[in-house]
Amino acid sequence: MATLAPHQPAELTHWSDGRLGERDLAHIPGDGGLPLVGNTFRMLADPHGFTRRMVEQYGHVYRTRAFGGWQIAMIGADANELMLFDRNRNFSSEQGWGPILDKLFPRGLMLLDFDHHRADRRALSIAFKPGPMRHYSGSLNRGIARQVEAWGEGEMTFYPAIKELTLDLAADSFIGIEWGPEADKINTAFIDMVQASVAPVRKSLPFTQMKRGTDGRAFLVDWFTKETHRRRAEGGGQDMFSQFATATHDDGSLMPVDEVVDHMNFLMMAAHDTITSSGTSLVMQLAKHQDWQEKLRQEIEAVTGGVDASGKPRDLAYEDLGKLALTEMAFKEALRMIPPVPSTPRRALREFEFGGYAIPAGAHVGINAHYVHHMEEHWDRPHAFEPLHFTPEKVKERHKYAWIPFGGGAHMCLGLHFAYMQIKILMAQLLPRYRIELADGEPEWQPWPIPKPKDGLKIRLVSL
Repeated sequence: MATLAPHQPAELTHWSDGRLGERDLAHIPGDGGLPLVGNTFRMLADPHGFTRRMVEQYGHVYRTRAFGGWQIAMIGADANELMLFDRNRNFSSEQGWGPILDKLFPRGLMLLDFDHHRADRRALSIAFKPGPMRHYSGSLNRGIARQVEAWGEGEMTFYPAIKELTLDLAADSFIGIEWGPEADKINTAFIDMVQASVAPVRKSLPFTQMKRGTDGRAFLVDWFTKETHRRRAEGGGQDMFSQFATATHDDGSLMPVDEVVDHMNFLMMAAHDTITSSGTSLVMQLAKHQDWQEKLRQEIEAVTGGVDASGKPRDLAYEDLGKLALTEMAFKEALRMIPPVPSTPRRALREFEFGGYAIPAGAHVGINAHYVHHMEEHWDRPHAFEPLHFTPEKVKERHKYAWIPFGGGAHMCLGLHFAYMQIKILMAQLLPRYRIELADGEPEWQPWPIPKPKDGLKIRLVSL
């Protein structure tokens, strides 16, 4: 399906290097859309419908013009494997994500390529070893239990509630500071950065979201820089930021302070909005499917012992995380149905071939997790919530790259086990205490850039 000259030298060194024009891509079927704006507004209005219509009309490789330039979509599990596994190191993540994230989250782990990425990933992986993870599990149990109890019985809007919770948890387990005014300032700066990353105005002009975002970045860079020096001097702690601050490369050298700061900024963005989205989609599915909600409740109570004498759910021990097999399968199915990163961009450093088409060096290319997660060739009943899609037998017989909510290859999400842990602890604190019901029917979802329910997901918690 795909070939690449393995020794052809890369010529593109930065995402701002020259764009390709229609003439360079004329041999690839597709649609440039309207003058000036291309297909931008059609894509924004209905990203999944747009992809479906393009595949039906042009096939699994097509070109489209949006957001100021031409892009090549490669659709399918084989395309996912080609781009994510990247055997020939041809697909630049930095040059793919750079135009979107470079102003606010530069040099984050997702924006690094090849040797630099591998070295930093290896150094940062210390934060996800068993010792620190066990510490995080304690922080997550305490913080989630406190907030779930505070939610209380009755109706609530879940998405903003879990968004607030994940920010507060980040202050504790990620940064190691108490909830309070300092954490509030950090959270506000962080939210401004995330919102600015998808703002239509891309310059930091007065009174724009981008200006609030760049101001938020300046605040966090200053704060994290001072804190990195302090934690190195004092020996750090068990929180994730302290682990990053004291991380070393293979030669024993500390990671430069500015790199620690950039990685921490990016990690908070990558972890926060994605877990908010995926946690919300799981809760929605469990509210819709009471049979599965009850199966997860029984599994959790069998593992933790359910509630104690005072009626409070018992903590989920770090050693017991692997015992919640059904809970993990249900979470994976929620990630399949609504992946928190619906599509992934890269830039080709060298010409390559895929699907019978020669795709030139410099092309902006992308894969679509959401589409592949709903392809009938990989999934029986692809539009139904069916956690049994993830039995070991089903997983073994399916294409390895048919399910990619955490990416794949060298850029596989470094914190995926942290995400599983956070969701399992949330379920362990939520389900033994409450039955979850939809209060206002199934909501419509905003599909991009990170999915969220348009009404925030109105649910009802009923005490058990």
